[in-house]
Amino acid sequence: MYTIWDLARYFLWLGTFGFGGPIALIGYMQRDLVEKKGWLTHDDYVHGLALAQMCPGPLATYLALYFGWLKARVFGATIIAVAFLLPSFLLVIALALFYISHSDVSWVVSAFYGIGASIIAIIFRSACKLAKITCRNEKLLWTLFGTSALLAPFVTTKVVFLLLASGLIAMFIKAPPRIGQMHAIPFAWLTTGLHGEATGATLAKIGLYFVWAGSFVFGSGLAIIPLLEPGVVQEYQWLTTSQFLDAVSVGLITPGPALITSAFIGYLVAGFLGACVALIAVFLPCYLCVIILAPLYTKIRKNHSARAFISGISAAASGVILGAAFVLGKQAICDATTVILCLTATAIIFLVKKIPEPFIIFAAGIVGVLVK
Repeated sequence: MYTIWDLARYFLWLGTFGFGGPIALIGYMQRDLVEKKGWLTHDDYVHGLALAQMCPGPLATYLALYFGWLKARVFGATIIAVAFLLPSFLLVIALALFYISHSDVSWVVSAFYGIGASIIAIIFRSACKLAKITCRNEKLLWTLFGTSALLAPFVTTKVVFLLLASGLIAMFIKAPPRIGQMHAIPFAWLTTGLHGEATGATLAKIGLYFVWAGSFVFGSGLAIIPLLEPGVVQEYQWLTTSQFLDAVSVGLITPGPALITSAFIGYLVAGFLGACVALIAVFLPCYLCVIILAPLYTKIRKNHSARAFISGISAAASGVILGAAFVLGKQAICDATTVILCLTATAIIFLVKKIPEPFIIFAAGIVGVLVK
């Protein structure tokens, strides 16, 4: 028998050392919690994974919170959320401090020059892996994936409508619903980012924007990239495209969910409080879905229209991630060196699958320093 604190210790460990992205993280959970420890049954795992695929939020985080809910309901989900996210959050804060204080140092700029090219390869691979899991052998979902990948670079500020349209198309083709079925800050240093002290209004904008973005993340935390880039870079102009790509890089080299990128962005915009607000806001939809929908799992599972709608959104999200790789690639791949780095990283990722992605990113950073 295990307690909620045993589970919390496990997710604290996983949040500290769990590299490899959402697919790797849920694989660790299945291996450790079901096969080795026997704390959860196979049905617990399968049901949690099915529900996670139907709800907004990164796959691994949703699954972790669901296991906490199984053990101790709302209290359990809350404890697991803190345990799982805290290690990567603290690491991101440290990296953000370093980034701000050394952003003009030439070797740091050179490192991110190399890292940016490798990140494009990782995003490309993540989109392909997510599409394979989401679309399986369904031609409709693969069509939505391909269409979204092609359209995403041209509708960057309207990508949410692309996701919703894909969900509706899948729902009406796969399982049309029947009519009766439809129903002022005291400490300046806490809010000081790249551009100086942020205001309370900026913190509010960060909170609202990241809650909105977190509501449309399905499968992988990388799905948030095409949602955030238009607002963070174009609308609010909080970061440049280069700085945004650096933030994505940090999210991928740290353990835990890739969505921790949000905390790094929040710190660059509005300091420590900005990081806290962004982190809480982006994971809030996922947390609420666990609390509200986990007790209704049986009913949701039987609603074929809802499942078809989510499958369409998930397929489109995979395509949008692929489209985001193209958009960001125009910034990161700017000369012959970055082209070679990107192609090399892509080849290593697809052919030598046992090399962890953070090692590829660090190696690309070293190459960037040596070249520049």
